[in-house]
Amino acid sequence: MAETGGLIAIMGGLLCLLVVGVLAWLIMTYNRLVRLRNQVAASWAQIDVQLKRRADLIPNLVETVKGYAAHESATLAAVTAARTGVVAAAGAEPAARAQAENALTQSLGRLFAVAEAYPDLKASQNFAALQAELATTENKIAYARQFYNSAVQTHNNAGQTFPTMLIAGLAGFRAREFFETAEGERGPVQVRF
Repeated sequence: MAETGGLIAIMGGLLCLLVVGVLAWLIMTYNRLVRLRNQVAASWAQIDVQLKRRADLIPNLVETVKGYAAHESATLAAVTAARTGVVAAAGAEPAARAQAENALTQSLGRLFAVAEAYPDLKASQNFAALQAELATTENKIAYARQFYNSAVQTHNNAGQTFPTMLIAGLAGFRAREFFETAEGERGPVQVRF
């Protein structure tokens, strides 16, 4: 009888260890998912900061170009409309935000193409400084997008692999969207000779 009591005590102890182990795993997994979700949110906030910075530079750039190329009103209006679209999409999901950002990038490209036709504008220190600041901001946006997409990939991988996916599903962790660029921004143009 004593042997049976000892066996029951050992089995009870093992069962308690198993329950504690499973609870510890659940807590660690949940906390990891929370950290990953917060990393995605923080990296999205960095994109937001850089996009706001770019949007704030646009009015100064448009005013500078207006002084030299006033009859390019269609291009200037397109840049202004695209900036308005970006500001309106500020709280949107990554796909909608990316679409607005891509429209602004395209209109800025057209604006800089127009600027090439005006030597006085290209020589303007104000325009050159704004263009350099915008280029720096574009580089920061590219880095922030890359960091965000990396955080999203880590978050999504964690939430979609077994056994973590069980906790993610029960706790409401959902896959996040990547910040994707437009088709034309996906790499260098192919040059043929």
